[in-house]
Amino acid sequence: MTNIEQEVASYYDKLLKRNAGEPEFHQAVAEVLDSLKIVLEKDNYYADYGLIERLCEPERQIIFRVPWTDDNNQVRVNRGFRVQFNSALGPYKGGLRFHPSVNLGIIKFLGFEQIFKNSLTGLPIGGGKGGSDFDPKGKSEGEVMRFCQSFMTELWRHIGEYRDVPAGDIGVGGREIGFLFGQYRRLANQHESGVLTGKGLTWGGSLVRTEATGYGCVYFTDEMMKARGESLDGAKVIVSGSGNVAIYAIEKAQELGATVVGFSDSSGWVETPNGVDVELLKDVKENRRERVSAYVDETQGASFHDAGSIWDLSADVALPCATQNELGGEHAKKLVANGVKYVAEGANMPSTPEAVEVFRENKVSFGPGKAANAGGVATSALEMQQNASRDSWTFDYTDGRLHTIMSNIFKMSDETAKEYDREGDYIVGSNIAGFKKVADAMLAQGVI
Repeated sequence: MTNIEQEVASYYDKLLKRNAGEPEFHQAVAEVLDSLKIVLEKDNYYADYGLIERLCEPERQIIFRVPWTDDNNQVRVNRGFRVQFNSALGPYKGGLRFHPSVNLGIIKFLGFEQIFKNSLTGLPIGGGKGGSDFDPKGKSEGEVMRFCQSFMTELWRHIGEYRDVPAGDIGVGGREIGFLFGQYRRLANQHESGVLTGKGLTWGGSLVRTEATGYGCVYFTDEMMKARGESLDGAKVIVSGSGNVAIYAIEKAQELGATVVGFSDSSGWVETPNGVDVELLKDVKENRRERVSAYVDETQGASFHDAGSIWDLSADVALPCATQNELGGEHAKKLVANGVKYVAEGANMPSTPEAVEVFRENKVSFGPGKAANAGGVATSALEMQQNASRDSWTFDYTDGRLHTIMSNIFKMSDETAKEYDREGDYIVGSNIAGFKKVADAMLAQGVI
């Protein structure tokens, strides 16, 4: 073991003790540190001034109580979080997640990933994340509104267009952003449109923001395939999930000539050998908020399964777009056996370390989330630009900007991997490329 490897291992041991009980955060840091050992061996000045330790410690962690009243006039209490991780490149930028699984460790994992993802976009935004263990499912419109208003009553003092710009994530869509923005506007006594992204189109939102993460994942996948002389035209694709990211990944993949042969939600998965009726899926999931079995009831040639796994299907491409650690080592082996050659993460860290190792061993082109799903935050930053200039761009223009950003992210990841003798390893390439930009800014700005 080299000196650098020993130093990194020693620091990681300290991090585990200092951040006990946060496995997702540990996993995210371990993946990045594994890549950074290569950088520190070659450019050892990045090991100075406590840079790695500062990078892994959030600048600020905010935890607060969120009391609200349900429709039966009973007081409920949830916990709210905002982790402002790193602002070296610009104001903190990252979504809010409302889901029962949310805790500090998950928010820190997401915020840490966001640093590098935001860096890769080439736009001036830092990394942050937030959310609550509140579950919007099964709640009435009034209950969601009262929760969002209570949540923002505490959060508003910590955010702003030049400080911290939240967006949506799991459980936080256009409805929730509307309630949050309304309460912010009321408390701040000003229409500061740049303080939240994912807004409605008539009050500061951007075209393509809804589609951006799914579209961007497919654009990145297309670049990976081009690098091996292939394309999505005629390919078979599996997409896990059926939320915002999954729906628009399905839409864009089929626009580019692929056939999406399966999608899922927490109740089970749907096999679609003839492709997906995207408009029906949008109606089921976005308008009616029903389970994927309702899709099968209203179309021909699709079948619903509540056993087994969507990863049992045969395909050329797999796009995990649901949640973290949904794709394990055994799933990865099954995908490889069934012919999958390309995997791009539409969700944040949906593949376990064991799955990633299987993909590496079998030379599967793998796009990690911090690169492949950066389209959402990139378009959020484009929304911020439009808000700042009091402008509104066309769908085609904004989509073109998104496509260019995703192509540049692939190019940067590819070239950086080659520079460090890891050609084709887009995990190493994206980690190092994202890190160096942030690290250079941190070194230039002093020990803060």
